[in-house]
Amino acid sequence: MKPLIGLMLGDVTGIGPELVVKLLSLPETRKKANVVIIGDERVLELGMKDAGQRIPYAKIASLKDAAHDAAAVPLIDLHNVDPALYPRGELNAESGRLTGETLKYMTDLALAGELDGICFAPLNKAALHRGGWNFHDEHQMFAAWTKHEGYFGEVNIIPQFSTFRVTSHVALRQAVDMVKPDRIEGALTLAHDTMRAFGKTAPRIGVAALNPHGGENGLFGDEEIKIIRPTLEALRARGLASEGPFPSDTVFIKARRGDFDAVVIMYHDQGQIATKLLGFSQGVTLTGGLKTVYATPAHGVAYDIVGQGSADVGATAAAFDVATRTATARKAAREAVAH
Repeated sequence: MKPLIGLMLGDVTGIGPELVVKLLSLPETRKKANVVIIGDERVLELGMKDAGQRIPYAKIASLKDAAHDAAAVPLIDLHNVDPALYPRGELNAESGRLTGETLKYMTDLALAGELDGICFAPLNKAALHRGGWNFHDEHQMFAAWTKHEGYFGEVNIIPQFSTFRVTSHVALRQAVDMVKPDRIEGALTLAHDTMRAFGKTAPRIGVAALNPHGGENGLFGDEEIKIIRPTLEALRARGLASEGPFPSDTVFIKARRGDFDAVVIMYHDQGQIATKLLGFSQGVTLTGGLKTVYATPAHGVAYDIVGQGSADVGATAAAFDVATRTATARKAAREAVAH
């Protein structure tokens, strides 16, 4: 059985509506999964105008009414976002509030077992926050909505490798103090679990150092000596495999040439610079560790090209593929336990 993936149109002020239309225009999209758009019909129409192409769609009242073998894509019209009220190409707090409202609606469907996964077009973190969703990022918001306990984190996926974070959306000054054994263990465990779900039975995980040159034997910092290396050694002894820590100016070279399936990074930009340089148009962000599958393109709302019809659908198609594969793996695991 194909998973049922909910598609969210993103923040109406950005390129999200255009990207969803382009995604649904690809013939392989609905071959991979059953799809339902959840949002506002007027935003979908705006996306078709931006993309310069139309897709057939059919409004439905609930997911049980969806006809997935029909040409028309099912749409649950929340009628909550009037595009005429929100200027394109600029941050808007009310648009951010409604973006969160739509994602919350979809999350509730997923928690009820009605959706297998959520793929959302780009949103604006600042707009979400100004709109009243008081979280540092959407991942913390999703964790709160799903009442998650334990470690979770942002996963960035490009064709060459994936990255997992010990720290994420915090000030760099604060991130250094957060590099602790429990967070390293959480990130490494999440890396193994996620890569196994992607079909890597024995994932090869590299770990980045924190300091330049890996600290140069304590000359440039001793976190590698006192915290990172001892933690990795203890985890290896317990069967959680990894290699490193390697200086961050070499670990991604190793990953790019195929030495690693994934890299555990110590702070946000350490990994984001590498993944966006190597795979900006194919990069995917997955919220790892939660009971609900959330995937989105790794780029943002691209205010500079809104309405021009030039948005590249590559990362959105890759995000849909990740959502589909992750949801399929979870469905298979649940069915295996049931039998």
